[in-house]
Amino acid sequence: MHPDSASTAAHTRSASVLQGLQSFADEVCGTFARLFAYVGTLALIAMLGVAAWNRIDTGVEAPAGRAGWTLADAAVPAFSLRLTDQPDRTATYTVLTHAAGGRKDVLRWGEPADRPAAEIEVYRIGPEREGMRNPIGDLAARLGRHAPELEAAGIIDSRFGPVSLLRQAGAPDGPGACLGFLKTIAVPALRISGWSCQGVAMQTRRAAVGCMLNRLTLLSSPSRDPALAELFAQAEPRRADCDAPGLAKTLNDWITALDNPRLRGTF
Repeated sequence: MHPDSASTAAHTRSASVLQGLQSFADEVCGTFARLFAYVGTLALIAMLGVAAWNRIDTGVEAPAGRAGWTLADAAVPAFSLRLTDQPDRTATYTVLTHAAGGRKDVLRWGEPADRPAAEIEVYRIGPEREGMRNPIGDLAARLGRHAPELEAAGIIDSRFGPVSLLRQAGAPDGPGACLGFLKTIAVPALRISGWSCQGVAMQTRRAAVGCMLNRLTLLSSPSRDPALAELFAQAEPRRADCDAPGLAKTLNDWITALDNPRLRGTF
């Protein structure tokens, strides 16, 4: 074979090999780029899923999930509440405002990754008047339940008058059970609701609810509603001592007494 021909053939083979290696390297780089993009997308979806799950578990609803309501980060807290039996729980204060004028002050106790151990919501009902439509359904949704799953669990007396208690229908009493409460006041248009999952027995949770209502304090503010201030002033003489045992009293009414479960039905 002519030396020039052999050299040309060798050069051609080398060029082909180099071209093949370059194509292979380009393919590997493209594969890794697509793989990184795929993994990044999965990671983003996972982060969004975890964030949404944590928000659901903690009972914090996104403002967009409650039609007409927005989170008021700059709002000044209107109430305070001290729970001495929750020293190791994180307390959060959230204010939601409605475009029509309503306002919800929500206090929660619990770790961010867990369902709140206790919650109280003071809803100053505005022209939207949605608070008068289905208060039990609203409480059930915040508890992660459907309204038919709640049943009456008696009544306790409080500084604001009789307060209805609710619990999950058919749920056994014991650790982890929760007791909801609901009180609607006509003047001023106000609804106080929430729950307590404290203690291992119903009576303990009844006392905890009573203490929450008795310790709820209206903070001084130049812009506070005079009618709301009057309500708390009238309720002040009826404030009970939460440090005394057996605070939460059942009204002497055989229809609503806790010891008459056959008379309790689901809503």
